[in-house]
Amino acid sequence: MAEAVYLLCAATSLLCAFLLARAWRADRERLLLWSMLCFVALAANNVLLFVDRVILPTTVDLSLYRSLAALFGLGMLLFGLIWDSA
Repeated sequence: MAEAVYLLCAATSLLCAFLLARAWRADRERLLLWSMLCFVALAANNVLLFVDRVILPTTVDLSLYRSLAALFGLGMLLFGLIWDSA
């Protein structure tokens, strides 16, 4: 059951990124671009979670890479919010 949740979270993040990319192409609003990049990184985080918990053996730990992907995504969104507020 957990495997399905991991995949659904990744699919949802990718869908959000796709919809944000489509909206960004139409409006060219920078905040949409930063949000899209955030969701791409969060989708990568979810894919790494699936790989870490389901595919790889328990001796391999990808938690550092998962955390870096999430940190990168949230950092991009924070950068975009600060950039657009100035």
